[in-house]
Amino acid sequence: MLSIAESLALALRPNRPQNPSDPRAVARAAEGNVFAREVDDALRQDEALYTLRKWGKPVGAAVVLGLAGLGGWLWYSNHQDTLRGQQGEQLTQALDNFEAKNDKAAQALLDPLTKDGTPGNRAAAQLLLAGKAQDDGKADQAAKGFAAVAADSNAPQAYRDAATVREVAITFDKLPPQQVIDRLKPLAVPGNPWFGSAGELVGLAYLKQGHNDLAGPLFAAIAKDKDVPDTIKRRARQVAGSLGVDAVDDVSAVIGQAQ
Repeated sequence: MLSIAESLALALRPNRPQNPSDPRAVARAAEGNVFAREVDDALRQDEALYTLRKWGKPVGAAVVLGLAGLGGWLWYSNHQDTLRGQQGEQLTQALDNFEAKNDKAAQALLDPLTKDGTPGNRAAAQLLLAGKAQDDGKADQAAKGFAAVAADSNAPQAYRDAATVREVAITFDKLPPQQVIDRLKPLAVPGNPWFGSAGELVGLAYLKQGHNDLAGPLFAAIAKDKDVPDTIKRRARQVAGSLGVDAVDDVSAVIGQAQ
């Protein structure tokens, strides 16, 4: 596509050929080129001014709104960081109060977080209160608290997994074995942080169902997993052995744990 200047140069070109040796012809051609460039520049300026008049306000408004949105996001992010910091301090103080046997003060700090805390801090507060209820022998209350966290889709997955294991552990004797398996089997796999605890409960559910062929290898896998806590590994090794499944990889390591 020709530029504005090129189009004007063609329009201003005389119909008859010019003699390149004629100085006047060369001068006229040069003047035409200069004029074309000046007109081209003027038209470009007019187009720019027209565009600015037509779109300047909407574009400017969009930029302002964009900056306002960015500013709002930055404020919200900073506010959330501040809020998380304050609520994290509340959780720390609540733990200190629990350790000092000042349960009322701890609960006073945690109760607001269970309602208005950020998803992570709310779940943490609920887990602490449920754990305290379990320590106090209030199994039903504890199970209800853990169940609430496990069902909270906004809570961090790590907290939901922890709550699921704790809830099932409390209610294990009341639950059908298959329900235990269905809820915990996704966690009862090597590499999962809850492999030991969840796997142990799934293995016990298999035993309730009479599936020793499934329970034995699972307990053996738990016993051999280097990331599972030693207390769980020892129990798993004993159960696997009673089922006739070898769960010992390193005899010297097992002897060391027993000592």
